[in-house]
Amino acid sequence: MRADRLVALVLLLRRRGRLSAATLARELEVSTRTVLRDIEALSAAGVPVYAERGRHGGFALSPGFQTELTGLNHDEALALLVAGSRRGAQAFGLGSALTSAMLKVVDALPEGNRDTAAGAAQRLLIDPETDLLSRRLIAEDVPAAVVAEVRRAVFAGRKLRIHYAAVGQSPKWRTVDPIGLVTVRQQGYLLATRSGADRTYRLSRVLAAEALAEPAQRPDRVDLDRIWRERSTRFRTGGDPFTVLVRINPARREDLVGTALAVLAEETDADGWLRLEVTFQDARHAEWALWQLATNAEALAPQSLRDSLRNRAAAIVTRYTAPS
Repeated sequence: MRADRLVALVLLLRRRGRLSAATLARELEVSTRTVLRDIEALSAAGVPVYAERGRHGGFALSPGFQTELTGLNHDEALALLVAGSRRGAQAFGLGSALTSAMLKVVDALPEGNRDTAAGAAQRLLIDPETDLLSRRLIAEDVPAAVVAEVRRAVFAGRKLRIHYAAVGQSPKWRTVDPIGLVTVRQQGYLLATRSGADRTYRLSRVLAAEALAEPAQRPDRVDLDRIWRERSTRFRTGGDPFTVLVRINPARREDLVGTALAVLAEETDADGWLRLEVTFQDARHAEWALWQLATNAEALAPQSLRDSLRNRAAAIVTRYTAPS
């Protein structure tokens, strides 16, 4: 671990020039005391690192301390830099490893390619933390030791024992055959089988994990994209769907259809509005979808859904009628 950190420290100084001990500590996720010890170790090993005193001082490397990698062209380097901006690695506990890899790649590029690739990458942003409505994506916190053990079992093809807290249930230990890892909007999932049956586990609900010595029962080759689509479809259509009859402004039809599971019937009323029979996962899902459409839609049936929407609207009216 320390050897990796020393390499990362050198690469940070190569790439960014003079840096303070506090900045290095923040980048390496260690204390300033650890940084100072690492600097002493590098100097003792012959690495030309020196300190600059003063308010704007810090540590730097002697000029010319550089190696080059000529095997990457500009587009290849740009592709790596863009990939490095994606946060999927965070969900799998690989954030620091990805940062270290990007430092090594950028540092090893010929100077001309390095500057142009880095400049171009600054003009591309992948998966920002918030969307245009400033809705922030909440990254789930998974202990590093847990996700590291899950990764080890997935990559080594070993059975995995997990202490899992399913919704509404007490945590239980279970042994699974891991297939792969998926990240969706910063939420990580383990795709696995248990006693031959498909299982999907949310990483944030794995309280502890242990990779076993026994080989996992799984195919040698896997198409995670296909498996995820199939499991997503089963999840959306599983159980008894909630059927709703709704009138909707034609301009908002796609908004409704995009949130529903299926459209069972559709016709046009005399006033031009559409009358659709659609299904949702449950009553809560239907209420949420129709509430987003405000006065552009009206639930005609079932009556329970109409009552829920009316009560919700009445609560809003009461809130804004009362003095602040």
